[in-house]
Amino acid sequence: MKKEDIEKIEEQMKLANEGLPEKERQLFSDARPTSVPPLNKYLEKFLNWGRAQSLWFLGFGTGCGAVELRPLMTSRFDISRYGIAGRPTPRQSGVFIIGGYASMKTVKRIVRSYEQMQGPKFVIALGSCTINGGMYYDSYNTINRIDHYIPVDVYIAGCMPRPEAIIAGFNKLKEKIKTGKADGMNKYAENFDWYKKNQKQIIKDWNMPDFNW
Repeated sequence: MKKEDIEKIEEQMKLANEGLPEKERQLFSDARPTSVPPLNKYLEKFLNWGRAQSLWFLGFGTGCGAVELRPLMTSRFDISRYGIAGRPTPRQSGVFIIGGYASMKTVKRIVRSYEQMQGPKFVIALGSCTINGGMYYDSYNTINRIDHYIPVDVYIAGCMPRPEAIIAGFNKLKEKIKTGKADGMNKYAENFDWYKKNQKQIIKDWNMPDFNW
């Protein structure tokens, strides 16, 4: 492909980032996410094996939602023996764990954290409140389905799920990664407009561009 054609495509993919001062527009990405097709059969299988054996996660707890993540680090469960470790920032993480209810204000932070993560990235919805609203299903200030705002690869039901259930969820995620079925990142890119439409229906004070990381 010619350089001129590439530049034309890149220009067409750009977002306007309307509403931001000119000097701030350069602080955010103005390119839409793109799906990443798998490589050849054998190389992709090897890469997926490596990805599944090294899962660094970012825990996003919104109250009681993340209380069961702490025991995973203790000697009793020792989650590091599975190649799993917690990380402090989105840019260092490949797995995003959301635990607990998600309020209208929280969704904006969830979306921003997810978009800051580098690919390949995966999402685990932890607990009933995250999956379907739980006891807050009819609250005016919470959402019922996190998968309408970011893609979810694995659901772990319960209120709250015990550490053993979380480990089982990680094992399920490993299985999906190895078989190439954990494709939430590509789903987000392919249905970007639908996700953004849902996000903007509840995030009124957006105060950030359409797309960022």
